[in-house]
Amino acid sequence: MIEINGSYLEGGGQIIRTSLSLSALSGKPFHITGIRAGRAKPGLQPQHKACVEAVGKACGAAFQGAEIGSIELVFEPGEISGGSYRFDIGTAGSTTLLLQSLLPLLVFAPAVTRVELIGGTENPMAPSALYLQNVFIPMVRRMGLVEKISLEKWGWYPKGGGVLAAEVEPARELKALDLVSRGALEQITGSSVVSNLPMHIADRQKAAALKKLAEAGLEAKVGVVDAPSAGQGTELFLCAKYANSSAGFSSLGERGKPAEKVGGEAAQELVKFNAGGAAAEEHLADQILLYLALARGESRLGVSRVSRHLLTNAWVVQKFLDARITVDGREGGPGTVAVSGVGYVNKH
Repeated sequence: MIEINGSYLEGGGQIIRTSLSLSALSGKPFHITGIRAGRAKPGLQPQHKACVEAVGKACGAAFQGAEIGSIELVFEPGEISGGSYRFDIGTAGSTTLLLQSLLPLLVFAPAVTRVELIGGTENPMAPSALYLQNVFIPMVRRMGLVEKISLEKWGWYPKGGGVLAAEVEPARELKALDLVSRGALEQITGSSVVSNLPMHIADRQKAAALKKLAEAGLEAKVGVVDAPSAGQGTELFLCAKYANSSAGFSSLGERGKPAEKVGGEAAQELVKFNAGGAAAEEHLADQILLYLALARGESRLGVSRVSRHLLTNAWVVQKFLDARITVDGREGGPGTVAVSGVGYVNKH
């Protein structure tokens, strides 16, 4: 039984999600205490509870403590299975984070797996569905994953009701990734999205983003999307595609926040990243670390900012795997991540 301190470093839900994924893959049970102890609402919240139940079902696990507010969880994995699953978070909790909990084990399932996830698709503290489609999924495909992901209905806080669907084909093993040099900037694309709000808001978000980019000498193609949803919401998403990598930046609207600020925020983040030389932005680094640790061979990753999320995830990964992870760089600054993967092979 692996013992995990859920309040270590960043102390958030990522500790739970990574532990669930790697427990299912390694066959090692774990006991976590102090779950999200330092947060305003400590313990498991609906999205985390959904992750426990979904991963548990996908690997036939036995678990205790999966209640809202619980600060302690025991998880004992069984055998990973494929098939079709439907999981409803029941709130606007993040479907993208739920998918990221499931995806590592589904890659090594015995058969094709189809999942339908219901909840929030655009959340302030999680990768947006657009980020998954344009940045995360293309990157892990380079490592050998084969999957299709579709955003069938948008889910905004507080109503949720979004639908994210995915189909994952099993892989035998994953390839290492050398992502230190990003290469030349090839294009910037994006989407200005609104649901159940006047379209002029999307136009204003787009105009503000293009203006901010133009001030930095950058051009972009940004489309306007009238997105089907049960609730209201807006988003400006930008993707910078380089020769060897991609980076994504999102800004969400909220009541009282001008459309111009929504557009400007995402553009400013892109401008800042582009001015540096890193191949990966901070969020991609901590999201693909688990896959680098599972891959065969040596991976390298140049990151724009060494985040506490990244350091926390490295700590959790090494609880379950004999992967060697070295982070060169101080927290909050640029750095390089070197990973010697374990060469995990599909047992089926």
